[in-house]
Amino acid sequence: MVHFPRFKNWPIAIGLSFLGLLVALMLHGAAPSHAEQQAPPAQVHPLPMALQKWQSDQQGDYFDQVKVTRVGYLVWSHFPVRVFVQPAPKSLPLVRQKWPQAVDQAIQDWQTYFPIEMTTEASQADILISAIDPTQRSQGRVRSAETRFKLYVDDQNRLAHRCTIQVRANQTETYIAAAVRHELGHALGIWGHSRLASDALYFSQVRTPAPISARDMNTLRRVYQQPTRLGWPVTASSPPANTP
Repeated sequence: MVHFPRFKNWPIAIGLSFLGLLVALMLHGAAPSHAEQQAPPAQVHPLPMALQKWQSDQQGDYFDQVKVTRVGYLVWSHFPVRVFVQPAPKSLPLVRQKWPQAVDQAIQDWQTYFPIEMTTEASQADILISAIDPTQRSQGRVRSAETRFKLYVDDQNRLAHRCTIQVRANQTETYIAAAVRHELGHALGIWGHSRLASDALYFSQVRTPAPISARDMNTLRRVYQQPTRLGWPVTASSPPANTP
């Protein structure tokens, strides 16, 4: 298994709720292997071209609200980031009518600023979006949406992560789009919330959801300038000797 240095672990799940920031403390391990593997040191990846080109007259961000996980900042090192959208359940015909358009709108909003590509193969996706009520897993808390990540070692022996987004789909199309837009911000790297309702990553659901703001993008750009263990090769080491 991959071994990580011992330092404070931040949550690996983050959600959008009527009640504000809700966190789940489930831990996922990396994929096992035959040999012991050492997590790579945190390093900085080159900025993706979209963020290199990002400019705005509006200053300010909420980078101080972004949490550092045990593997560093949650940045992607390969582009475009691939997204798979699961169809809404057949048992919810009204949801099936509004789900595709609402999710597509949220994805298009981010595609304006960040390299995202839709894929038709769930197994190839970096981010998977589904119409599943996250409240079912949160002990009755009323949650609009939730993002989780899981660590694994990819076929190039790099430490990697995969995100899943669950959205409560029995909402209006506007709120579904807003929830997906918000959660995609988490999945792309903003593992935290803004305190301003004018930002897409505001911590709570509001009557009039905000579009992606300059502050959202300023924050995302700063995240991608930080070190991470993700995207770097793990190193193999000999397993400990058996003792009598």
